[in-house]
Amino acid sequence: MIRALLADDEAMIRAGVRAILAADPGIEVVAEAADGHEAIELTLRHRPDVTLLDIRMPRLDGIAAAAELRRAAPGTGIIMLTTFGEDEYIARALSGGASGFLLKSGDPHELIAGVRAVAAGAAYLSPKVAHRVITELAGSRLSGGARARHRTAGLTPRERDVLALLGAGLSNAEIAARLHVVEGTVKAYVSAILTRLDARNRVQAAVIAHEAGLVAATDDTP
Repeated sequence: MIRALLADDEAMIRAGVRAILAADPGIEVVAEAADGHEAIELTLRHRPDVTLLDIRMPRLDGIAAAAELRRAAPGTGIIMLTTFGEDEYIARALSGGASGFLLKSGDPHELIAGVRAVAAGAAYLSPKVAHRVITELAGSRLSGGARARHRTAGLTPRERDVLALLGAGLSNAEIAARLHVVEGTVKAYVSAILTRLDARNRVQAAVIAHEAGLVAATDDTP
């Protein structure tokens, strides 16, 4: 059973997220918080597998709470709940220890998938917000371009294609459809790419794709 904690200052948002997660019998919401301080206190008390944090909350915002939880509760994965109007917080949240970004208005299936992925130790970016998240982070690390190009030089042409689409924010299913292969093949490519790049997760690989200039050819992607 995956144990989750939800922090958002809007009661209606908390109720909606709780209802979505309750639809999955493998996920249990163990507590709710209305601000960052309460989120930290309840996370330390309940030790959930995943804590979902609204970016903007009173008293202490989600970014500051995520940074504190990364230090005090490293075993808990952090997911940020965001909206399209909060791009300026993205790099700060990722550097603060967030493992996932989910759009509040996104597909309910993405919420469940994100909680499951982060609970398993992976990173998860909602496809609708991934491109903006990655671009924001990559934009602050342009000096790594030469190093990124060196790291990607050993990839096969097909691996570079997959990495470029991953960097553009596409899910495995979307990459499979774009390249006319089965999803299992894409999963194998992604695993190989992470190993070759010595990247811990899809977020790091996507940033490398941007730094290496691989995403420029995918401007028509969603």
